[in-house]
Amino acid sequence: MALNDYATALVTGASSGIGRVIVERLAARGLRVHAVARRKRRLDSLADKTGCVPHTIDVCDLDAMRKAFTGEEIDILVNNAGIGRGHESLMRASDEDVEATLHTNIDSLFHAIRVATPGMIARNRGHIVNMGSWAGLYGQASTLYGATKGAVHLLNQNLRIELLGSAIRVTEICPGRVRTEFAGKSFRDPDFARRFNKAFRMLTADDVADAVMYALDTPWHVNVTTIELCGVEQATGGVQVKRTRRRRGPAARR
Repeated sequence: MALNDYATALVTGASSGIGRVIVERLAARGLRVHAVARRKRRLDSLADKTGCVPHTIDVCDLDAMRKAFTGEEIDILVNNAGIGRGHESLMRASDEDVEATLHTNIDSLFHAIRVATPGMIARNRGHIVNMGSWAGLYGQASTLYGATKGAVHLLNQNLRIELLGSAIRVTEICPGRVRTEFAGKSFRDPDFARRFNKAFRMLTADDVADAVMYALDTPWHVNVTTIELCGVEQATGGVQVKRTRRRRGPAARR
């Protein structure tokens, strides 16, 4: 079931960056694309350009997602919406940032999958693409964000087992740093966000969309399970060591 076998797609986080490019690519291939995001003006602009169907919805709102898509024959689901609030430190993150990151990066994926997948099972056809991250595969300093993307990684692993025999494919895309609006939306310090985006030659939204389209366009019997990609100037691995300062107190003196 390559792209020619699919008719309809649902893309979350569609108003900018990776999601916007994926909508453009799918629409160019002749699919009817439902584009979901919170920024109405950007969605309307995207609809004018591509002919997609815009939905101004918060992906964390299960009732709104059900109302919009229950009964729709969705062949492709691209769970792209995500944020990285509290990225700098879990201990310094606000309650609001923790809740927003958990709901957007984990809850919304489960909601969208539960809305779109029953129809795929009934038709014995479909493809789910979840946007993971290097942060979900390898230990990094971003505890909160990494934990949410780690959950996405195991969601993909387990969902393939649950859907085995249904002909529904499940793909996880795991990019390193990508130059998008992610930093500006995730980091409270605008100077840090600018430095983050200029640290090295990062991936672009088009680079990641290329990976998504490759996975979608393989023959029906091929499931591209996980794609890792990063800029050539980025790598992960190694061991970090830092001395610990110990305070001497009653317990230490004993």
